[in-house]
Amino acid sequence: MIRLVVSDIDGTLVPEGTDRINPEMYEIIRELKKKDIIFVASSGRQYASMRHVFEPVADDIIFIAENGSIVMSRGQTLASRRIDQTIAEELVRYLRTWEDGHVMLSTPESIWIETKDEVFVSLLRDSYRIKFQIVDDLIPLCSRTNKITLYHTGGKIDAVCSEVCGRFGDRLNVMVAGDIWVDCMSLESDKGSALASIQETMQIAPEETMAFGDNCNDIGMIERAGESYAVQNAHPELKKAARYEAPSYMEDGVLKVIRERLF
Repeated sequence: MIRLVVSDIDGTLVPEGTDRINPEMYEIIRELKKKDIIFVASSGRQYASMRHVFEPVADDIIFIAENGSIVMSRGQTLASRRIDQTIAEELVRYLRTWEDGHVMLSTPESIWIETKDEVFVSLLRDSYRIKFQIVDDLIPLCSRTNKITLYHTGGKIDAVCSEVCGRFGDRLNVMVAGDIWVDCMSLESDKGSALASIQETMQIAPEETMAFGDNCNDIGMIERAGESYAVQNAHPELKKAARYEAPSYMEDGVLKVIRERLF
């Protein structure tokens, strides 16, 4: 019996970098609640951006934000993991050297960037609806960051991630979080460990969990679910980890599976 449903957002529920969710998802979440089934939204996004997407039902669900480094419910922080300050400072200096890229630093209260690049700023503000602040220097913020992200538009994001991982993989959890994103968190932080903490708190077994994802940053979460789905457009590595395949986000695959399996 399924008692918890967790889903990624970008590339799973909505097109990458948008807030265009099918409004039927809100009704599905309300129906799940009536059945005492918990819905968890999971993303590399900032909590404020995620809450905007799910605003009509935001107080009825749990949020795994920033790729598992923060867990939120009704505006309250349930869990938060930070990156070691020395490692964070080294990482920021390294990521600054990448061409076709910008560095984005997350803290529980905000996102911080150093650039005023109009394309990047518009993407954060208008597409992801992220609350961010522009500063001259990210280094002073490294003492309290939970995630540092490289925005990279030069293509071959898997190769970019591999190079970052080769330098920091023994000290940080480095992962592809989308076609233009590489996320870096503490070794203890990922969607899987965040989901595990929710399952333990709610006394819900993996066998009672249904999960949906599309990218490599969803693998840990998928492995914590007895009934796991990769959407049709998912990364090949995610498809290997998942037990089943769902239709793509363009076909509202998550909605279809939930309707068929739980209603």
